[in-house]
Amino acid sequence: MTQSHAATAGRRRLLGAALLGAGAGLLPGRGAQAANFPSGPIRIVIGFGPGGLADLTARLVGEQLSQRLGQQVVVDNRPGAGGAVAARIGATAEPDGQTLMILSTGNAINKSLFRSLPYDPVADFTAISAMVSFDLLLLAGANSPLRSVQDVLAAGRNGGRLAIGTISPGSTQNLAAEWLRVAAGLDATVIPYRTTPEVLTAAQRGDVQIAFESYAAVRGALEGGVLRAIASTGERRSQLLPDLPTLREAGLADYAVTGWNALFAPARTPQPVIELLNGHLREILAMPAMRARLLALGVEPAPNTPAEMGALLRHDIALWAQVIDRAAIERQ
Repeated sequence: MTQSHAATAGRRRLLGAALLGAGAGLLPGRGAQAANFPSGPIRIVIGFGPGGLADLTARLVGEQLSQRLGQQVVVDNRPGAGGAVAARIGATAEPDGQTLMILSTGNAINKSLFRSLPYDPVADFTAISAMVSFDLLLLAGANSPLRSVQDVLAAGRNGGRLAIGTISPGSTQNLAAEWLRVAAGLDATVIPYRTTPEVLTAAQRGDVQIAFESYAAVRGALEGGVLRAIASTGERRSQLLPDLPTLREAGLADYAVTGWNALFAPARTPQPVIELLNGHLREILAMPAMRARLLALGVEPAPNTPAEMGALLRHDIALWAQVIDRAAIERQ
């Protein structure tokens, strides 16, 4: 038995011991379900189509989970309705750990963006851990005279109306732009496009003066010299672009946008199962080869505890509710 397999076996024994002590607090039959976990293939439901960042991350993590748990891990892509289709499937699944769910910053936004949702991101799910985080970039065309955040702020305050390009209304990119407009007091219009390539083309041609998008989505354009990154949106500088200043450094002290993708389970999933999965996920994301692969995708590994991830979800729900109110964005 390898050291890794021995550690896994030890964790399984600890899980069983924990259940013996906690069994009185579990619903009838719940202890037996958790003690036998996993009893079959594990499904990870995701509200995005194949090939995107969340999908690729889920597949990388799922491959490692499969090896550790001895069961197949299947990624189930269910795009549509702003992630509501997938979230509804995850929320109504049996709380036995066999069906898991990827939630993202978009789910925190949707809590306030939509008048009603067929699920509650807080009440219907139990956090396991964040998987990755990523900042957005404030971008301009390579030939743009806007080369710094101060250039952007001056252009938006001195009679020159700015056009800011983003992807679809209600996206993290779109609301990040709306937040900048309000927080910095800019005379600006946020223009949503259907796809990221359309946003990048608009920025290159000067149809919009600035744009917001993730590093992963614009890496090729930056390396090709057709776009310029002016600043990042995180609380601190990104590992991926350590020489790029943040908007906070430029004087917008309360402004910070960091996206995340995280693993959740249906509410009432036994805590020992949550802890077992959290332990595996933290170890997987700490693997040098995994870190290298994720950084190559343009995201940073960001494991945390179930309590920390739950708190982050609630924090972001409150944050984006304030942004939506301040920017006077109509509920959908």
